[in-house]
Amino acid sequence: MNDRLSFASDYLEGAHPSILKRLADTNWQKLPGYGFDEISLAAKDKIRQACHAPNAEVEFLVGGTQANAVMIDALLQPYQGVAAADTGHISVHEAGAIEAGGHKVLTLPGHEGKITAAQIAELAGDYAADANHDHMVMPGMVYLSQPTEFGTLYTRSELQAIHDVCQQYDMKLYVDGARLSYALACTVNDVTMADLATLCDAFYIGGTKCGALIGEAVVIPDPQLLPHLFTMIKQHGALLAKGRLLGIQFDELFKDDRYIDIARPAILYADQIRDYLKQNGYQLYGSSPTNQIFFIIENQQLARLEQQVAFSFWEKYDETHTIIRFATSWATQKQDVDQLCKLMRELA
Repeated sequence: MNDRLSFASDYLEGAHPSILKRLADTNWQKLPGYGFDEISLAAKDKIRQACHAPNAEVEFLVGGTQANAVMIDALLQPYQGVAAADTGHISVHEAGAIEAGGHKVLTLPGHEGKITAAQIAELAGDYAADANHDHMVMPGMVYLSQPTEFGTLYTRSELQAIHDVCQQYDMKLYVDGARLSYALACTVNDVTMADLATLCDAFYIGGTKCGALIGEAVVIPDPQLLPHLFTMIKQHGALLAKGRLLGIQFDELFKDDRYIDIARPAILYADQIRDYLKQNGYQLYGSSPTNQIFFIIENQQLARLEQQVAFSFWEKYDETHTIIRFATSWATQKQDVDQLCKLMRELA
């Protein structure tokens, strides 16, 4: 057993105890496949209610890369690409899954993981104005994540502005919500699931990083946008026969505001770590208010830290400093946070 403290990511634990109990309690029930069981249907209704989107199509997929690859391919024409921040998940950490599906990722310089309406308008406008645009990949979609890879948040006004540009240039707007519960639980956040359903063509509600064993819930507010999405999911090899496995988990996560409530301690603990780092002379990197904490550390300190704590390497800052990330989760324990803070003080 590794006795190091672990703050490397937010999907290292199994699942929320209520999910494990429900999976065990329903284990011997004989239920229809492919998400047509009564529990999965109830979970979809709970998600529609949370999104204030009573007619939305909701589909469960196993993981984030799978959800992104299926939805981007479904939403785009063969000749179109998707605009994303250069640090976006589809741009960096999905092993070219989008390109493998036949669509180019059109990267834009991000600021702390975010792109702006003005950047998107310039990309689409330049394409339209180029006399050779028929020889080029057409920007047909915008990919955002909430929170971003840097833990930052889009405000509702920023999302509205991006929505308006997408409407102007007939581009789809899609939001990756792998860590959405941590965004919704954050006190400075002003974007709700209902806002996403109003402003986006599609988005997904993350489960894997937010208390589930596996699974993401894709929401398409206007089901007529993709009338054969179920078939497309099957075509991509992404349809789970035992759909109950995903439906049961989301039915539990969307009981009594649990999806947001279980993320609140992660935000409080992340804030505690951020405050402690600042008090002890560490420089934070970026302005994440969510469950991801980025900071700069001397390489000599880093070598000592990694003997006692598991964390994520982010990037080199300079020859003598490195940017690393701590991540809290729904399962983070107070005693581990307190011990981490003590270690960081001793290391300073």
